[in-house]
Amino acid sequence: MKQTLIAERVFDGEHFHHNQAITIEDGRIVSFDRASDVEPILLVGTLVPGFIDVQVNGGGGALFNDAPSVEKIKTIGQAHARFGTTGFLPTLITDEIEVMRAAADAVAEALALNTPGVLGIHFEGPHLSVPKKGVHPANYIRRISDEELAVFARDDLGTKVVTLAPENVAPEVINALVECGVRVCLGHSNAEYDTVIKALEAGATGFTHLFNAMSPMDSRAPGMVGAALESQNAWCGLIVDGHHVHPASAKVAIAAKPRGKVMLVTDAMPPVGMDDNASFELFGTQVVRRGDRLNAVTGELAGCVLDMIGAVNNSVSMLGVTHEEALRMAARYPAEFIGHRQRGVFTIGARADMVLLGSDNKVARTYIDGQLVYQV
Repeated sequence: MKQTLIAERVFDGEHFHHNQAITIEDGRIVSFDRASDVEPILLVGTLVPGFIDVQVNGGGGALFNDAPSVEKIKTIGQAHARFGTTGFLPTLITDEIEVMRAAADAVAEALALNTPGVLGIHFEGPHLSVPKKGVHPANYIRRISDEELAVFARDDLGTKVVTLAPENVAPEVINALVECGVRVCLGHSNAEYDTVIKALEAGATGFTHLFNAMSPMDSRAPGMVGAALESQNAWCGLIVDGHHVHPASAKVAIAAKPRGKVMLVTDAMPPVGMDDNASFELFGTQVVRRGDRLNAVTGELAGCVLDMIGAVNNSVSMLGVTHEEALRMAARYPAEFIGHRQRGVFTIGARADMVLLGSDNKVARTYIDGQLVYQV
């Protein structure tokens, strides 16, 4: 099916254009020429590349850890599509090996069924540091074994991301993970600077929710934060909700890192896409929503109710980032991190994953592979 869209403004991933035509066929962009053999659809607003979220624990009332299934993944994807997410990694936090296998099976099935938005899977744990565990259950944190390695080595999971603490996973194991196609992120870690550097040298390429649950930067002990900011090649996920990271710290990170190496993530939990303030249970602990903040009853921050368009707009209002750069941080940069360079930009041959923003910079429409999946 071929269709041509003409939007008032189009952001192609680098520049804005006015009254730009985009022709789509078989889910990809085939032309920017208005001369098309189909009647164009006129769009009021700004058309931008779809957002990619590499850390999505839940949404629409569903938590991925809670009996993983294709239906649960669909529910999460539909909830986030309301906020411009066109590609995401369902994220499993620290859990039993049986749950890890079930999550892998669910993602493999979702990919086989071409479930909209699903790009792979993110295992956030279980090979983490207990002192920096956050709300991850300590009783499931463990050393890596052949059982987990077998899950991580599967070749039917699309993009694979694993977050681990490098003080608990040897560099040669990190290298083995990279060799079997895993993108290794460092996080939930109390590692010293030298340990982090060895993990980067072994092939780790990212840091999970920079500043949160990691050894801080000090004058004589740079820690994981210092190593993350120093690295010219590693990507850093950043939660811009006003609770997880102080705006000044986020500004320092963006200034320190090379352009393209800071990407927005949501760390989203089940309340995203829900209109009420209902609490939910996480490993037997109640998590309470108060406005736009989630806390376990034990006090820890417990993920987010942040969505991607919220992260974009917060980056502009809280951090002073340009709208163009905030859009890149939500689309182009995470696409580059996971190796999906045909996403996050509008070029010939790119995936037709698109978001139409209204004059209030809220999501009016979301397209995945050229198909309209959400409309106000």
